[in-house]
Amino acid sequence: MDFAYVILILTILVATVAILISKITSKALNGKRIVEIFLISFLVISVGFGSIWAFIGHFFLSAQVAANIGWAPGSPFQTEVAFANLAIGILGILCYWIRDNFWTATVISSSIFLLGDAYGHIINMIQYSNYAPGNSGSVLYMDIIGPIILIVLLIAYKSMGRNTDNSINHIK
Repeated sequence: MDFAYVILILTILVATVAILISKITSKALNGKRIVEIFLISFLVISVGFGSIWAFIGHFFLSAQVAANIGWAPGSPFQTEVAFANLAIGILGILCYWIRDNFWTATVISSSIFLLGDAYGHIINMIQYSNYAPGNSGSVLYMDIIGPIILIVLLIAYKSMGRNTDNSINHIK
């Protein structure tokens, strides 16, 4: 199974287990909390650990990753991509401890980077007929699906917070 799918399944599995543990331990569990659990799982696991894994590949296994993407090995751009992945990965992991607008900034930076990657993969497919597995397969799909999931979860989480706050203010 491709690593992009493994990360997705692991993210969903961890979120599901966290929700089940919350139910078993009788912790308050409402719609906002469920969205929060899924959002933090996607931020820490998919964005955080997934991006650090990409850093490791692009930096330490650059020749193998280049071949998988259909690139010539030895490009200095691969080192730049590696460190961009490392920066985004660290942001994702820090989301476990730092909340609020830090999550928003992490979703924005990760989404721009991943959608930009998707754009690059598509251009490579169209202009250079590059259908290498690391260019046209699950990586491409997750570069599009990942940001969509993050953006939808973040919007849902933020809007649920506003609705809760508004309803409390109306009660007072």
